[in-house]
Amino acid sequence: MNREAPTRRPTIRDVARLAGVSHQTVSRFLRADRSIGEGLRERIGQAIAQLDYRPNLVARAMRDNRTGRLALLVPAGTAVSSLELLAGAAAAAHEAGYVVEVVTLGGAPESRAARVLDLADSGLFEGMLSLTPLPQLSSRRQAGGIPVVIEADYDERMRGIGDLADASTLAEIIERLAEQGHRRFLHAAGDRAHTSARLRRQVYLETVERLGLESHGVADCDWQADKARQAVLGLPADCGVTAVVCANDLLAAGAIRGAVERGWRVPADLSVTGWDDNPLGAAMVPSLTTVAVDHERLGRRAIRRLLDGLRGTPEPDAAPHDLITSVVWRESTAPVTGR
Repeated sequence: MNREAPTRRPTIRDVARLAGVSHQTVSRFLRADRSIGEGLRERIGQAIAQLDYRPNLVARAMRDNRTGRLALLVPAGTAVSSLELLAGAAAAAHEAGYVVEVVTLGGAPESRAARVLDLADSGLFEGMLSLTPLPQLSSRRQAGGIPVVIEADYDERMRGIGDLADASTLAEIIERLAEQGHRRFLHAAGDRAHTSARLRRQVYLETVERLGLESHGVADCDWQADKARQAVLGLPADCGVTAVVCANDLLAAGAIRGAVERGWRVPADLSVTGWDDNPLGAAMVPSLTTVAVDHERLGRRAIRRLLDGLRGTPEPDAAPHDLITSVVWRESTAPVTGR
């Protein structure tokens, strides 16, 4: 019986040949040596990805007492955004020669710190990154001889907080709509239990007031499309609302449905915006103006902070706020034409 020869696992020398550098340079790259220039880092990272190179963790552990494993700690629950964030974190870790293992932290928030300390003492990981607050631990500390970095992007129920809840980009939407002649707005708000919904509501109200515009009100829609639909259907014919700013794309779809049902054209009679850049938004008619959130970049940024901890790099000085959101302007918004 014929048997296929086993596929040889790529080595560090294979990576070096493909990248056109020495294997010592690749080794320095895998140790996150910052002396390597940006161009070389990009070439080596591409070679690693192309070859799907994975360091031999057993050999590494025997050689220098390293496991090559990082723990990424998340609260119990589900969040679609976490998949992209984890993908970015895993890719950044892989490029630096590490693998990421996701550990779910269940139980009461106050008991999680103890579990983290137990994991730190286990010797399984070289560093740990928590995506949820750990009140009993500082944001960056040593535990069990390894760095533990806290990058709180989700609360204990896996709802976005921190940069994931930042709503400042909503001001850009309202400012642009105001430039297009819109003066009276409606906000279709999400569930107040979510920090993101509360902040989007707050930025909406503050921006409308700052620009001297008018708000017809805030409709509490609890992330339910039909409530946004009903909010638009319930608008008086002479209300003067020409733009509905929605807390996410699902609510925006409901608002557009309500406008169509009452014979209003989007965007000729009513402009509508969303948030999250759901892929369906680009396929809708009209396509949806929305806010894209770069979850992958957030994951990469978090892993870089952990890698700094592994190298013993001091905490950097506070940098200007780095937004992970951007407006995607599409067909559902337009200058006011009247109806």
